[in-house]
Amino acid sequence: MTQNEISRYIAEVNRIYRAGNATEHTYRPALQRLLENMLGAGVRVTNEPKRIACGAPDYIVTRDEIPVGYIEAKDIGADLNGKANKEQFNRYKQSLDNLIITDYLTFRLYVHGELLTGTTIGDAADTGIVARKQDFGLFDEIIKDFARFQGAVIKTSEQLSKMMAAKARLLAKSIESAIDEDEQASNVSTLGGQLHGFREVLIPKITAREFSDIYAQTIAFGMFAARFHDTQSGKGGEAFTRVKAARLIPQSNPFLRNLFQYIAGYDLDSRISWMVDALADLFNCVYIPSIQEEFGKKDHDPMVHFYETFLAEYDPALRKSRGVWYTPPPVVQFIVQAVDDILKTDFKLDGGLADTSTVTLTEQIPLSDGTLKHTQQSFHRVQILDPAAGTGTFLAEVVQNIYRRFENQQGMWRSYVGEHLILKPA
Repeated sequence: MTQNEISRYIAEVNRIYRAGNATEHTYRPALQRLLENMLGAGVRVTNEPKRIACGAPDYIVTRDEIPVGYIEAKDIGADLNGKANKEQFNRYKQSLDNLIITDYLTFRLYVHGELLTGTTIGDAADTGIVARKQDFGLFDEIIKDFARFQGAVIKTSEQLSKMMAAKARLLAKSIESAIDEDEQASNVSTLGGQLHGFREVLIPKITAREFSDIYAQTIAFGMFAARFHDTQSGKGGEAFTRVKAARLIPQSNPFLRNLFQYIAGYDLDSRISWMVDALADLFNCVYIPSIQEEFGKKDHDPMVHFYETFLAEYDPALRKSRGVWYTPPPVVQFIVQAVDDILKTDFKLDGGLADTSTVTLTEQIPLSDGTLKHTQQSFHRVQILDPAAGTGTFLAEVVQNIYRRFENQQGMWRSYVGEHLILKPA
């Protein structure tokens, strides 16, 4: 049966080829039909020509909404080893674990970036396409192997950070390309609208590239947070998808929850949804308990400190420029305790970091008539500022240090938090 399907495919490709006016897009429906017939029920082959401008593969193969693999097709006779496609092919091989690159006649299967096998089922000649029936059997096996792909179990933060970073970089590029494409066409897309909102509310001069970086990192790390929470809750079992991720983002993180309502929706821009789905599928292969154990041995919080590991893989220069460096807990504890001791001994503040005394200062405010208005305002004598908070390790330890004094006085702790711990905006 399979031999007949391949023969019909070659005949259809030959008919199109001999017409003399075909492009690489013209052959796509034929290959889609062949793959669907070979792979059978339960497997969906999606042909996405509108995503080309944003650098997405031409076909996405899914099973129960979970990506199985990707296929990039070039025109018949295209040099699959040539410089013209090298940058694109390398980007896909680094980011997509199960990939076929083809010119509709030659098919090469790449797994985890390495060429696993390949074959040619037909040759293009002046008179048309000549079938290589002797290679039909190998082609059948390649497609079956492609469809049977299961991601390797990821058990270390190093493995996970490398694979997350590769997919996040491709997602960032897809987002940037989509925004640029819409700006050139004067289209207003959801992504473009979010960039506009970001400029209005947060960073007025942020570029499309910088926005795409932030957006991709937030989605990637949000997926990690959701998958981590899934394991912590003990309710895992069903496949991890972007829809499930949206349900799993903790209520304590309203920013991520709001973002993932868009990520999970049906109106997610199709030019990036394929890559978001690929990221979600990556976490189906992660054994979270081993990641937890790895960080636990180092006295690290995975939700806090894995970001440094991820960013070092995603963009080492960005990590350096943002000052994302980890300080070991014993060092943090020593520094915080030392500050507490100095406040008590040198500044004679018995409460140390928990001191509640205030100081009143007079402020002069210039008025429009040239006179000065004098106002008095009280400030806490002890205030903690971490201008390079990063993961907030020092601030968290300051809170822990103060809390230890109220452990058995929960009523006083609640009162202290409301009146003294958190500086209220003016």
